[in-house]
Amino acid sequence: MDIDRVAEEEVCCLDTEQLQLPEVSSFVLKENPQLPEVLFSQWLSLSDTTRLVKTLIDDAIAGNPINIPGISANVSVGGVNSLPSMFPAGSAPPISPRSSSGSPRTSKQKTSPSSLRSPLKLVRESEWEVIPQFYFRNGPPAASALKEQCLSRINHLFNNDLDGLLIDGPNQFKPVTKIVCKLPSFFSHVLFRKIDVDCTGMVTRDAFVKYWVNSNMLTLDTATQVFNILKQPDCRYLSQSDFKPILRELLATHSGLEFLQNTPEFQERYAETVIYRIFYYINRSGNGRLTLRELKRGNLIAAMQHADEEEDINKVIRYFSYEHFYVIYCKFWELDTDHDFFIDKENLIRYGNHALTYRILDRIFSQVPRKFKSNVEGKMCYEDFVYFMLSEEDKSSQPSLEYWFKCLDLDGNGVLTPNELQYFYEEQLHRMECMAQEPVLFEDILCQIVDMIAPEREGYITLRDLKGCKLSGNVFNILFNLNKFVAFESRDPFLIRQEREEPTLTEWDRFAHREYIRLSMEEDVEDVSNGSAEVWDESFEAPF
Repeated sequence: MDIDRVAEEEVCCLDTEQLQLPEVSSFVLKENPQLPEVLFSQWLSLSDTTRLVKTLIDDAIAGNPINIPGISANVSVGGVNSLPSMFPAGSAPPISPRSSSGSPRTSKQKTSPSSLRSPLKLVRESEWEVIPQFYFRNGPPAASALKEQCLSRINHLFNNDLDGLLIDGPNQFKPVTKIVCKLPSFFSHVLFRKIDVDCTGMVTRDAFVKYWVNSNMLTLDTATQVFNILKQPDCRYLSQSDFKPILRELLATHSGLEFLQNTPEFQERYAETVIYRIFYYINRSGNGRLTLRELKRGNLIAAMQHADEEEDINKVIRYFSYEHFYVIYCKFWELDTDHDFFIDKENLIRYGNHALTYRILDRIFSQVPRKFKSNVEGKMCYEDFVYFMLSEEDKSSQPSLEYWFKCLDLDGNGVLTPNELQYFYEEQLHRMECMAQEPVLFEDILCQIVDMIAPEREGYITLRDLKGCKLSGNVFNILFNLNKFVAFESRDPFLIRQEREEPTLTEWDRFAHREYIRLSMEEDVEDVSNGSAEVWDESFEAPF
C-alpha cells in the first residue's frame, strides 16, 4: 500500500483541534493553518513513523489486534507523546504554562461516551414512575361512586319497563332527561332521537347506559353535553336549524306558551326570534356557526335551565321572553307596510319616529356591519331586522358596539377619525337646525366625545376604546339618532333613578318592557273602539 497516498488522505481530513502537539501552542496552529499539514508530512517522513504505519497496516490486513507501543486501551490526551517526536531530544521549545482550570488557549477535550449516558439508566425498571393517562378524547371516565349513583337512578327509572321507555305516553322518557341527565325537559325528544338511532320508538336501559355512561357523557360539563346532543354528526359547530327541535318541544310543553297552540305561524316566528337572539349574542364570529367555545362563554345554558323551571316565560328575559318577541315582531310588522316580509330603506327610515339619519341607513343597506340574509337587493328580511333592532336599542352590548363601529368606520381601517365622526354629525346638525333647536358645533361635540371615551391615543378612537367605556352608546346616538341625543341631553331623572334601582337590566330589557306596555295599551284601545272589549271589572288585574 502506498504510504504517501494514505498520508495525503489523512492530511485532507486533518483537524487542528484534534492534532494535539505539546511542543507547539494551539494559538500558533490557529494563526498558521498550513503549519499542521507541514508538521504532519514531516512526521510521516520519519523512519520510526514509517515502520509504525507499515506494522499497523500489516496487522490490520492479517486481522491481528492492533497494539500501539506506549498507548494503553484508555488513550488519554497525553498519549500522543509516545509517538515519535519531530524535534530532536532536548531541542523542543518550551511551552507556555497552563493552569489546571484551563484557559482560552487550552485545547478542547472530547467527552468520553460513558459520561454521556443518561442518569435514568442507573434507575432500575421497578423504580420507574408510571404517568397516568390525562387526556381522554370522549371525556374522562366517571368515578366509581358517581357511576354507581347514576346506574342506581337509571335502574330505578327503567325498573318497571323491561322493554324500554317511550318518548310519549304513560312511561315517558322525560324523567330520565331531568333526573339522570339534569338537562331541561324540552331536551327529551332530541336526546331520545340521539339514542334511538334505529328509530324503534323506544330506548332500552342498555342503550341509554351505552350512550350516557359508557361514552363518558356523564362526566362532561353541561355546555358540552348540550353541544354534543344538538350538533349534527361529524360537525364541530351548531347551526340555527339545530335549535329548532328543542324550541318546538318548548312551545308544545311550556305552560307559559300554551296560548300559542292555535297559532302555528306565531309559534314559528317566536322560535325564529329566539334563535336569532341566541346567535346575535353568542355567535361572536357572526358566521352562523356556533362553536363549543362560544357556547361555554355565553349564558345560554343558564337561560335554558331558567326557562324550564319558570312557569312565566316572560320572566326569562334572556332569549325566551315572549314579550320581547312581541315587541320585535310588532315593530317589524309596523314598518313592513306591504307585508311581504321585507323592509327597504324607506321603510326603515320611519323607525323610532324618523330618529335615524339617511347616512347611517346607507351604511346599513350597504351591508357593511352585516351581510343581509334576504338575498333581495336593497331589502332586509326579518332576521336582518332583529340584528338591527337589538343593536339600535342596546348600544352598550358588545355585538352592538361592533355593529355600529363598522358603520362609522368609512375606510375600514379599524379606527374612527374626527373626519369620519364629522361626516355623520353633519346631517344630525342639519336636522337640529330644521327643527329650530339650538345647534351644537362639531368642535364642541368632538370635545364631549373625547371626554366620554378617553381614547388611549389622541387623534382617533378604536373599538377597544369604545368597549372600555360605559357611555359608548351615547356617542352613537349623538352622531346619528336625534331623538336619543336630545333625551341624553335632557337626562330624565326618572330614567336615571330606574337604572340605579335595577342595575341588572340592560337597555334592551327596559326598552322592551316600556314598548310592550305601550303596544298592549294600543291594542286594548283598538279593541274598545271596535266594540270587542269585555266589560271592565275592577277586580281584574292588569296583564302587565
